[in-house]
Amino acid sequence: MRPFAFLPALLLAGCSMAPAYRPAQAPVAAAYKEQVPGWAEAAPADAAPRGDWWTAFGDPVLDDLEARAATASPTIAAAVARYDQATAIARRANAEIFPEISGGGTISRERLSAGRPQSNGTRPKYTDKTIGGSFDWEIDLWGRLRDGARAGVLERQASAADLASARLSLQAAVASGYFALRGSDAEIALLRRTIDEFARAEKLTDDRHEGGIASGLDLGRAQTQLSGARADLSEALLDRAMLEHALAALIGESPSTFTIASAAMSARPIAAPVATPSQLLERRPDIAAAERRMAAANQRIGVARAAWFPALTLGLDGGWQTTSGDILTKANSFWALGPLSLLGPIFDAGRRTADVKRARGEFDEASAEYRGTVLGAFREVEDNLAAARELTSAERDQDAAAAAATRTGDLALTRYHDGASDYLEVVIAQTAALQAEREAIGVRVRRLQASVQLVRALGGGFDRTALAQKP
Repeated sequence: MRPFAFLPALLLAGCSMAPAYRPAQAPVAAAYKEQVPGWAEAAPADAAPRGDWWTAFGDPVLDDLEARAATASPTIAAAVARYDQATAIARRANAEIFPEISGGGTISRERLSAGRPQSNGTRPKYTDKTIGGSFDWEIDLWGRLRDGARAGVLERQASAADLASARLSLQAAVASGYFALRGSDAEIALLRRTIDEFARAEKLTDDRHEGGIASGLDLGRAQTQLSGARADLSEALLDRAMLEHALAALIGESPSTFTIASAAMSARPIAAPVATPSQLLERRPDIAAAERRMAAANQRIGVARAAWFPALTLGLDGGWQTTSGDILTKANSFWALGPLSLLGPIFDAGRRTADVKRARGEFDEASAEYRGTVLGAFREVEDNLAAARELTSAERDQDAAAAAATRTGDLALTRYHDGASDYLEVVIAQTAALQAEREAIGVRVRRLQASVQLVRALGGGFDRTALAQKP
């Protein structure tokens, strides 16, 4: 149709008002300050699956918890729903570029007034039948619609990165919570063994007191020590229950029906391949999300700037109409081309200027948030690299301290049994031994959790073959 001959030229004339996109610059070092000898450099893969990295710990219970969390966690369900919303919004924004075509029909029974203008005094009745459609199109001369569509696509990509980040954070939270639970199991087992030892020592002191060998002061100290250990056990049992309840909530199950059997803590920390700082920008899904939102904000500047220019719209209507006989005949057809309207602003009291400034402010905010996300990512990696190094030494030294304290406690009890010392020496030695062993358990848990958090800080994306257990 000749009336549409000008449309290709109009489409080709379309442009974008968005500024040239330049991502914000964040300070990126050539290497991490905290380096761990022997750890390999990882390949960047921000869009890659995060990998079943937790299987490197070799714990079937943890594997099962992670699998259940992936399918039932309300956190992941909410992130998926947000991604679905972003996808729908992007599709709708893209649909704005294209014409809208609608069609339908009406039928009505009418009677005219005898007193109407130019009436001949009759009151005719008729049935009005109409079948037709309309074609409406805003021709995107200045790129407003296309910039909005691009912003929608970028927001969808950011939401996809948010989903990947939520999955990775959940996986890390489940693993960290699980190791805290196993640490609690180890502490409970230690306290139960200690209570048995304190009970035997209290019985020995009572027997010596009955025989006139030990003083009432020694007996009181032994009883105080035993009761204190029992109180510590009750608190440890409470802590374990709360950790179990927290895991249930993480994986989307009711704490009332969720139980994890007690077991020894057998897992060892794992070493994750360490990417260079520049590669970290590509691996971390939260960094990818922040960058996509920054790009979307840049496109919305174009949307705001395009509002300064006239909007060109085209309309077309057509169909069939009759009050009698067959409606679908040539004689009953009608069409109307137009209106072809060009409407632009003349005076808006500064509304469009304010919209542009707001869009630029949103871009500046997104840029600052991107830089903050990058710096936070570097901090997390450095923190966990430092933790991996220092906690390795701390665990070795704390294990040695616990072994020495245990030997001292045994020697003090022997000296007391032989009458070479009073019970205060035993109390001091055994209390120190218990504290040293509990601290050794705590350091072991922190090492495991630090290795989990390092995987998360590096963006995941590892499989079991890429990870190795550390001694």
